[in-house]
Order: sequence, then structure tokens, then C-alpha cells
Amino acid sequence: MANTTESLDLYAKVEDLLENSEAIETLYGYYYDMLSQLPFDTLLDVGCGSGAYLTELQKQFPDVKAKGIDLSAVMVERAKAKGVDAEAIDLCQLQGQYDVITAVFDMMNYLPPQALAGFFDCIRARLNEGGLFIFDVNTLYGFENVAVGAFIVEDETRFLAIDSDFEAGEYRADFTLFEKRETCYEKSQETIRQYFHTMEALEDASGMKCVSSYDITLYGDDTDKVMVVLQKQ
Repeated sequence: MANTTESLDLYAKVEDLLENSEAIETLYGYYYDMLSQLPFDTLLDVGCGSGAYLTELQKQFPDVKAKGIDLSAVMVERAKAKGVDAEAIDLCQLQGQYDVITAVFDMMNYLPPQALAGFFDCIRARLNEGGLFIFDVNTLYGFENVAVGAFIVEDETRFLAIDSDFEAGEYRADFTLFEKRETCYEKSQETIRQYFHTMEALEDASGMKCVSSYDITLYGDDTDKVMVVLQKQ
């Protein structure tokens, strides 16, 4: 089952409570280092979220024309507020082509296996010839030893509980949020799912050439992510 826009909007409400900003900034650094080695004029970020990655990218690559898209209108409005060119639209409905497309921080893991081929069709359609698709995916270690568990956090107006598990290649995180509304609390519940993908499955579904891949360690001593670079032939 794919994630809904409602589940993505709930995630947007609690993104700042999840305490992983240091790891995310480290991951962004891998992308900026990679991009600094490439000649490109245009970039599309799929699943741009609130625009933090593109905001810094625009500082480091001021001559690049960059755009972000996301299915969450809440996230897109936050990105726009930061000065990012962002749009709430599905990749397959987007027009135009780009030298580089990125999908940062778990975006590919949100796609169920049966959706990979169709997604990659749309990636290829949006890439210029010889263009690159750069993304990261969680390893089995990342799912089994980093993502799984229970998490509770609160601030002055919100109480968030997350209960997550990983089984048969599917990661399920149940979010329960209580938001203060004057004298009472409003409850929201959504489930966010992610899926483990092997490198073989990704490359087979992509119809592109894998030109490089890099192991990444964000949370411990073992590889919890892999950065992948695919090229449209």
C-alpha cells in the first residue's frame, strides 16, 4: 500500500520533532560533494519536502536552475516560504527535462516494489540524454537496526508517539499525534510505509546504467544507506 498525502502531511507536522537533523545534514553533504564533481545546469529534486536540501544547494550552486516537487502541499508551501521553486505535483505529470534528478533521504524507500518500474519510466522521461538520477536507499541494517522501535516526544503543543516494525521487506511506522487546540487535544493517526530494495531490483527496474554507488554510515558503525548514481543512456 502506498503512502497517502494525508500521511505525508502528518509527517510534515512533526518533522521538527524527529531529532535527526544532524544525520540529514550529513547526508546532504554527500549529495553536494557528488554534485560538485558534475557539469549540470538544471536539477529536479523529487520529494523535496520543506526545501532544506534545495535551499543550501542554491547557495552552493547559484547558477543552477533547481526545482523541487512533492506530493505534500504542506511541505511545498514550506519550501516556497524559503524561496525554493517548488510544486505539489506527481513526477509523472511534470513537464520539462533536467540534467540531474535527485531523490534524497528515503524517498525511494517509500515506493513499493511494484511501483518501481513505472516511477523509473517517469524519471527517464524527465532526464536529458546522459542525465543522472542520484538517490539513496536504506540497507537491511538501516531498517532492522536503526529505524525499528518505539519513539515518544513532545513539546508545548504536541505529543507524538511512533511505533515501528520491519517484516518481510516492509517497514511500517504508526504515527499518533495529539495537537493542543485551546483547552483540548486533537488526535491524528497515520501509517507511513517504506520498503527495502536490493541494488539488483533497482537497476533492473530503472532501465538505466549504474555508474557508481557509495556506502553511507549516518547513525552507527555499519552502512545504513547506499547512494546510487544511474545514468540515462
